Amino acid sequence: MKSLFEPVPLGKLQLPNRIVMAPLTRNRAPEAIPTPLMAQYYAQRAAAGLLISEATAITHQGQGYADVPGLYGTEQLDGWRRVTDAVHGQGGRIFCQLWHVGRVSHVDLQPHGQKPVAPSAITAKTKTWLTKADGSGSFVATSEPRALDVGELPGIVQDFRHAARHAVTSAGFDGVEVHGANGYLLDQFLKTGANQRRDDYGGSIPNRARLLLEVMRAVAEEVGAERVGVRLSPVTPANDIVDENPQALFDHVVRELAGLGLAYVHVIEGATGGPREVEGRPFDYGALRQAWRDAGAKGAWMVNNGYDRRLAERALEQGADLVAFGRPFISNPDLVERLRANAPLAAIDKATLYGGGAKGYTDYPALQQG
Repeated sequence: MKSLFEPVPLGKLQLPNRIVMAPLTRNRAPEAIPTPLMAQYYAQRAAAGLLISEATAITHQGQGYADVPGLYGTEQLDGWRRVTDAVHGQGGRIFCQLWHVGRVSHVDLQPHGQKPVAPSAITAKTKTWLTKADGSGSFVATSEPRALDVGELPGIVQDFRHAARHAVTSAGFDGVEVHGANGYLLDQFLKTGANQRRDDYGGSIPNRARLLLEVMRAVAEEVGAERVGVRLSPVTPANDIVDENPQALFDHVVRELAGLGLAYVHVIEGATGGPREVEGRPFDYGALRQAWRDAGAKGAWMVNNGYDRRLAERALEQGADLVAFGRPFISNPDLVERLRANAPLAAIDKATLYGGGAKGYTDYPALQQG
């Protein structure tokens, strides 16, 4: 029987446990540059089997929120190198989540005030985060996007490829996770609610999956498939996203991914940060995992969304290999030890989730300090 606290291989890495820290946007990287405070934050949580960084923009065009980190400038890469050095200094392992937000952005965040890009010119009914000159911030509606021309799509693929290489060779990450979830660009191409194209990247399931698969092949080729994971969210309504037939879509996606030799697939079950069963959107995650295995995949199956120790152990019994924990890691830097000891979890300060400094970021005490 699998144990949450036993070592497990992941690609060429040996993880000390099956507990993963999920990506958590915290908006503490002014000018998209990771800070020394971020290095402290991640190092505090290095006991996780694997850390996955907060979503990190692969280009300026890919940025959708104020004060989120990037991978496209020397200062950004140097900042991330300080983070990865700090994590490795504590014996940890860390992947970088590669992010292009697509239409979930605002003209104030885009190069030269241009429109955000998307598969189709459909505005997302959601909000993004902007900051003012005095450092204060607020949520605002996203801007109307423009549809990407088919001739621009190879450039998007190359942007992911280059970001993966920079993440591993310059910033010192152990690997990368491609963000294909939560209503961002690759998820927008996947799902009918955002993709109304009539070319080779729209219409049929294979067409809508084409861009994600091209990105995954390019990234795996660039840094080695054993260093690459992908995040998927079949039915989350996050960022105004929906698909008319998600089971068929994602069964196809994982079957196509299976032959790439990826380190893992990271699946958000239900609504991101919300219910595990989304009303009106039934989905069979066991069947999805079986489709992945039946297609010959050897990589790990990572589950995510609202897990505690009891649910995590049940998921391992049912076939999962890794369990990602999100918000509990914010207020519990020693989450692994708390789970091991069945100790109470510290409550989160929701007022300090986005933006700010050390308060609600690096000042949560470990259990023995509490």
